[in-house]
Amino acid sequence: MFEGAMPALITPFTKDDRIDREGLQRNIAFVEEGGVTGIVPCGTTGESATLSALEHEEVIDIAVECSKVPVIAGTGSNNTREALQFTKHAADAGVDGVLLISPYYNKPNPAGLLAHFKKIAEAVEIPMILYNVPSRTGQDMPVDVIAELAKMGNIVGIKEASGNVSKVSQILENTAEEDFVVISGEDGLTLPIISMGGSGVISVAANIVPDRMSRMVNAALAGDYETARKIHFEIAPLIRALFLETNPVPAKKAAELAGLASGHLRLPLAPLSKTNTVKLADELRKLGVME
Repeated sequence: MFEGAMPALITPFTKDDRIDREGLQRNIAFVEEGGVTGIVPCGTTGESATLSALEHEEVIDIAVECSKVPVIAGTGSNNTREALQFTKHAADAGVDGVLLISPYYNKPNPAGLLAHFKKIAEAVEIPMILYNVPSRTGQDMPVDVIAELAKMGNIVGIKEASGNVSKVSQILENTAEEDFVVISGEDGLTLPIISMGGSGVISVAANIVPDRMSRMVNAALAGDYETARKIHFEIAPLIRALFLETNPVPAKKAAELAGLASGHLRLPLAPLSKTNTVKLADELRKLGVME
């Protein structure tokens, strides 16, 4: 189930700053038509940090109601009780799995990391994917902690976004005996991670070019690296453009330029600069995503 290209969905907002329900449904239909194998609402790309608890639950409910592919809901928090509350709601809503970021700002020691994830895993019987993204959390989850958590039956994988390919190798080596997958958390490293045994990507770019990202991932998983490399180099400039500024600032602008539901960014994020908007639009035109 946790294989292939899975977009970390943006959260579109209406002009009066509500969740754009119809827009979110249209965006989900768009990525599904592009061949994605799952969707991930309420992650960093979905501006989860600025969603109220009710909005967080609303986005998950919408995704479950309209999606034809598995839903992996972002339910992590640096507050274990809040993460547990979000995870219980997501399970009750009918998601297929949850994505749990390592606690940010608190910077727990290894014992705290183990206790945090084990408490949630023991309380809710649903597949769980860990999320390691040091650039956001200020802490790189240790390999031995990941390996220990992989022994738990319902902790089934990790979204790895440390940017360290050597670490990805260590995780794969140390979890080889477990039913545990490694999913790329960085679009640009998806191909090398799959080549080592990764199962796919939770992707920003798949919001905008789901067809190309899906074809690249599927080709790599099938061992057709010639095709996968061709698509990788085709979309690499767009991937770089999508990270010219803090995600999801460029992604929401790209969605707007591509005619998808987007809406404004919530503070403290500000709109993409004019200079970077020109660069992003140029890459979208090269791929035929906008005129």
